[in-house]
Amino acid sequence: MSFVIRPSRPSDIDSLYDMAKLTGGGFTNLPADRPSLTDKLARSAEAFGKTEESGGDDLYVLILEDVSTGKVAGTAQIFSQVGQRWPFYSYRLGVLSQTSKELDRTFRAEMLTLTTDYEGYSEVGGLFLHPRERAGGLGLLLARSRYLFIRQHRARFGNRVLAELRGVIDEAGGSPFWDGLAGKFFGMNFQEADAFNAVHGNQFIADLMPKHPIYTAMLPETARSVIGLPHPSGRAAMRMLENEGFRYEGYIDIFDGGPTMAASIDDIHAIRDAADATVVGTNAQEGLNVLAATGRLADFRACYALADVDTDGKAGVDRAAADLLGVNPGDTITFVAR
Repeated sequence: MSFVIRPSRPSDIDSLYDMAKLTGGGFTNLPADRPSLTDKLARSAEAFGKTEESGGDDLYVLILEDVSTGKVAGTAQIFSQVGQRWPFYSYRLGVLSQTSKELDRTFRAEMLTLTTDYEGYSEVGGLFLHPRERAGGLGLLLARSRYLFIRQHRARFGNRVLAELRGVIDEAGGSPFWDGLAGKFFGMNFQEADAFNAVHGNQFIADLMPKHPIYTAMLPETARSVIGLPHPSGRAAMRMLENEGFRYEGYIDIFDGGPTMAASIDDIHAIRDAADATVVGTNAQEGLNVLAATGRLADFRACYALADVDTDGKAGVDRAAADLLGVNPGDTITFVAR
């Protein structure tokens, strides 16, 4: 396999923009807006160049590249701490129980409450794989490489991490959830609001969204039926997150009602189960199928590899992986079973 994960570069703008146009909307972290993407790449370059080992308002954009062609096949993002540039809003789905003695009945009412409960969390997001490359485990490579990057730079991230999944979008590119709730207060359709948020942030939500809880019974069925559901194309991503230890905690996206998943960073399986090894050979013919990573910051690389690891923390890797990672005997790799 000739695919490697590497840090983004400003020169990736054309490839990112072309991929953003393929998302179909509702993908806030990868807007089809060239200036916004240019800003993201600039922020990413700044984060990769940062010397102090601490958290902050940092964005790391990772790129999946086919080194045999030089083409960008996918991308993923890591935010060191959300809620720094502007508030990080979510809806919390809760229940209010009320009892009437006269009627001898208890009523349970579901409510959506606007919160900033996830402020300060790290976030993994912006994962998009080019349609031509959706095979061979490349989506899993993109997703899990983020966790190895976090492990390599642990001091830059918090104790918990979230992942927002895109909600249900109809064939016209609209959001039943937005149309049934927020759209009534903003005078703009979902595509307009999503594009505005991607470029300008969501402070306008704080300015215009009602602050009191919303009873879900007052929403149309089209909106209620999609609360907490991922977009059909995101079901595999949700399973990947669950397999890593993420859980849905009753929080949803304020735009499309998609689920927000969360986990303790140190309990994420790819971080918890990863190990380090010293490379002793680069021509392994047998061993474990692993995801391997090496390097820090702008030198970070990750790819699939065959690793023959002994009990003393020494490993041989296959020639192709050694070339993709740029490792030689004496170098250190971090690896986790595929």
